[in-house]
Amino acid sequence: MTEPPGAGAHGAPREPSTGPPDRRPRRGRRDAVASVVRTVLITSGLVATYYWLPMDQANTVTTSLILVGGLVAVAAVFGWEIRVIVRSPHPRLRAVEALAATLPLFLLLFASAYYLLERAVPGSFTEPLTRTDSLYFALTTFTTVGYGDIVALTELGRVMAMLQMLGGLLLVGVAARILAAAVQTGLRQRDRRPPP
Repeated sequence: MTEPPGAGAHGAPREPSTGPPDRRPRRGRRDAVASVVRTVLITSGLVATYYWLPMDQANTVTTSLILVGGLVAVAAVFGWEIRVIVRSPHPRLRAVEALAATLPLFLLLFASAYYLLERAVPGSFTEPLTRTDSLYFALTTFTTVGYGDIVALTELGRVMAMLQMLGGLLLVGVAARILAAAVQTGLRQRDRRPPP
């Protein structure tokens, strides 16, 4: 018995072949891998920069200026990332990259400030802080774990820790909502674009 024209195995209709196979799934996987690689590189680069920057001598004014300037930089990076997310063909991937840039930058900024404060005013914490100790203190403060092994003793150290706590709440609460809204806007804009 012969199959009617246009029928596949067992009489099922064949899909018309109108050109090359769809490359979107392959491109999506490639974009996802590229996003993961960029995320790892961004985070690794920020941590490496933190350990390589010369931060041997500081005073409280310098520490305060670095903290304020750094917070402005975090806000600027976050704002730029929102624009990139909205315009991206893959807004969800870009949102992950935005977090990979903003969160480590925020934590490393406070770790640097704690490290510089300990250099400027020895005894600001319960023990002298190395760069790793400072990063540890910033991370335990951000995650609200606060083991209690390192504690800010001076008023300036406590003010900086409070600023980090407030900034962390804003980053987790407000920034997460802003990122989610940017992803939704980016998805709507992507759906309106003509296919490539």
